[in-house]
Amino acid sequence: MISHKKYMDIAIKLAENGRGYVSPNPLVGCIIVKRGKIVGRGYHKKYGEAHAEINALKAAGKKANNATMYVNVEPCSHWGKTSPCTEKIVEAGIREVVVGMEDPNPLVDGYKELKFRGLKTRIGILRDKAKKLNEVYIKYMKTKKPFVILKLAMSLDGKIATSTGDSKYITSTAARKYVHQIRNDVDAVMVGINTVIRDNPLLDSRLVKGKNPIKVIVDSTLKISENSKVLNDPSKVIIATTNKAPKHKIDKLQNKGARILVLKPKKGLVDLKELMKELGKSEIASVMIEGGAELSGNAIKEGIVDKLLIFTAPKIIGNGLGPIKNLGIKKVNKAINLRNILTKKIGNDLLVEGDL
Repeated sequence: MISHKKYMDIAIKLAENGRGYVSPNPLVGCIIVKRGKIVGRGYHKKYGEAHAEINALKAAGKKANNATMYVNVEPCSHWGKTSPCTEKIVEAGIREVVVGMEDPNPLVDGYKELKFRGLKTRIGILRDKAKKLNEVYIKYMKTKKPFVILKLAMSLDGKIATSTGDSKYITSTAARKYVHQIRNDVDAVMVGINTVIRDNPLLDSRLVKGKNPIKVIVDSTLKISENSKVLNDPSKVIIATTNKAPKHKIDKLQNKGARILVLKPKKGLVDLKELMKELGKSEIASVMIEGGAELSGNAIKEGIVDKLLIFTAPKIIGNGLGPIKNLGIKKVNKAINLRNILTKKIGNDLLVEGDL
């Protein structure tokens, strides 16, 4: 019995290699198997470049004829940035295509197309694992809004800073490295203006030598200092503000190269739901919110958060700042429960991850 799951698992692991480089496309891995041997491997390396199936077919060459292809996402059947993969699969003489999950993009109908062309096809092998890998792509494709991760780092007694505002560094280097890897993987990192004023962060991926993500600053009255470190590369900065922002400051920041989004206020603050729609229009498919407490609370309240990452360090601070403000919960039975919880140890810290 051919182990379809075993081969699909290899394709999924291969797909991981494209993380941080293929957005807003999905992470796709593909292997070609003939007589129980893998004769070709490929993954989608970069947005706009060849798809995984094409790279695997190239690697397999003539051996692709009469072979079985495993791919974690349904192959494309339309002209986009590249030509349809289905055509190339048929041309190469592939006999059977095994697919992990359907592509939520309505333009993609590769599974039906391949079936119609006479290939043996099956879909749904390790579907849950395939969907988990591409949870960002699925949300973005279905809603045109980014997948939002809220990251918090706190002490064992639930503080993100001391009473004087000092917060560097609560968690270990290992945890910070882990966060820098996520910064590399997502399209944008988002913080509130208080975090920029208090910590003056760079918000880059330097600890993993990763890419410099887009930085989104939520700043309702445009208090940001022009000397803030996040403005070192203004072309990578989006500042979301309201009509309370002084016109001359908007002009100044725009001339520097930053993008300013003036959104209608909601209770005097930037409307986060509107901001998500705007970011989606710019093909930003994933965002990690990194504080502070006010933005974290508003993001949860507004229902824009998909996943929560809470790092807890084995330290006790006592009086200090809590991680989430303004939820207005008065009773424990009204508390927000996380779903699909995972826990892992990173350095000396504990990471709790869950869906909202």
